[in-house]
Amino acid sequence: MIKKTLFLLAFILASFSLYAQNLQLHFDPRRAIHGKDEFPKNFFTATFEMFKPDKWGSTFLFVDLDFNQSRGNIGLGYMEIARDFTLGKCPLMAHIEFNGGVGNAEEYGFSVPNAYLIGPSYSTRIGEVNLSTYLVYKYNAFKKISHDVQWTATWSTDICNKKLTIAGFIDLWTENKNHTHETGPSGKKVILLTEPQFWYNVNSHLSFGTEVEISNNFLNNNQFYVNPTIAAKWNF
Repeated sequence: MIKKTLFLLAFILASFSLYAQNLQLHFDPRRAIHGKDEFPKNFFTATFEMFKPDKWGSTFLFVDLDFNQSRGNIGLGYMEIARDFTLGKCPLMAHIEFNGGVGNAEEYGFSVPNAYLIGPSYSTRIGEVNLSTYLVYKYNAFKKISHDVQWTATWSTDICNKKLTIAGFIDLWTENKNHTHETGPSGKKVILLTEPQFWYNVNSHLSFGTEVEISNNFLNNNQFYVNPTIAAKWNF
């Protein structure tokens, strides 16, 4: 059994090494910033990212693993995978995306409800800045299905002779206030999530920096939060 587990782990890591562009490790001190009443733990998050363009468009994938349970065990695994398809000579592309995950809260497991997104996207380059955006229909698979809309923009650029990298994304989406068929609040809420990143590139592979998670209506009690991390990144 141990050999099978080690083989499976080696296979997963080899797969990421083959396709991933980078591996990140973030220390998230949100308990130290906001207090234990808001967040019970500081924790580490590992992020695997892959972006692969081809003649038909491009594929983007990331996986987050939060080590936020007792003794540093993994408490949340979350992934997003997106594909943009070129449409002949049209400047717009067709964007499809899947989001979902699973978690563990010490005594019970849970699923992060799946989300399915489809709509148009657009990518361009302004000077040294790479920009991409999409506006899509979003199907949130809560107990009570939520039909929504999401706007996303991403950016990245290298400055100071490529010693500094600035990147990140902003998401703005709607979803039902009530995720179940039980009595509760009605209507929609608007959620903001943006995570700008700032990296100092030691060389072409190793970087140190931070990712600043800024959110509204996303975390505890639907409040506004700013959660910076201390991070290292290895570029494959």
